[in-house]
Amino acid sequence: MGTHHRDISLVVFDMAGTTVEDSGLVQQSFLAADAHAGLSKTDDDRRRMLEYVSDTMGQSKIVVFRHLSGGNEEQAQAANKEFERCYAQLVDDGRCSAVPGAEELLGSLREQGIKTALTTGFAHETQMSIIRALGWEDVADVVLCPGDGVRGRPFPDMPLTALMRAGAPSVQSMVVLGDTTSDITTGLRAGARASVGVLTGAHDATQLSEAGATHVLDSVADLPGLLDRLRSA
Repeated sequence: MGTHHRDISLVVFDMAGTTVEDSGLVQQSFLAADAHAGLSKTDDDRRRMLEYVSDTMGQSKIVVFRHLSGGNEEQAQAANKEFERCYAQLVDDGRCSAVPGAEELLGSLREQGIKTALTTGFAHETQMSIIRALGWEDVADVVLCPGDGVRGRPFPDMPLTALMRAGAPSVQSMVVLGDTTSDITTGLRAGARASVGVLTGAHDATQLSEAGATHVLDSVADLPGLLDRLRSA
């Protein structure tokens, strides 16, 4: 009995808002970055920026700061550094927890022989501080963030890189899952079998559906039922 063409071999997960609770840490860190680098001049500015940060949630943070600084690279780098520092500090202060059911799910996928990847728009250091805080050093097969030769969302690079590193047979055997419209776009551009939205993070069901989500789940904990449906479809 060879590998059935309906098999799922890889699930690519987003972190903050999907497998990791985001209890306002991004907003808080963004405000610290703004105060540090002086991105906004007025309260109105700040409100508009927070809206943009919310809309672009999931994308590479340095890219977001470049946009907000109007292309001032020095200011963007300063803001990004302070953002990462503040976020890592909040994580170290114990303000970081797993979405209920996420850790069990990662374990059970591994038991079924399905590879897993954790992806983020954060820088490597921040991603690693989250993983250490949760004790997730050995939970996933692949851990990825934007960097050299791997563009952040909404580009398809992270799922496709995960696919290659995990040795998965095809994009059709991959499922991509996240809480933002940029997660959905990334999954669709990567040709994934399903590009799944979850409602534990930044964007709501309407936003996720409008971005083209193939499925919208209340939470990552509902993934096993969806995988069963995909297998028997």
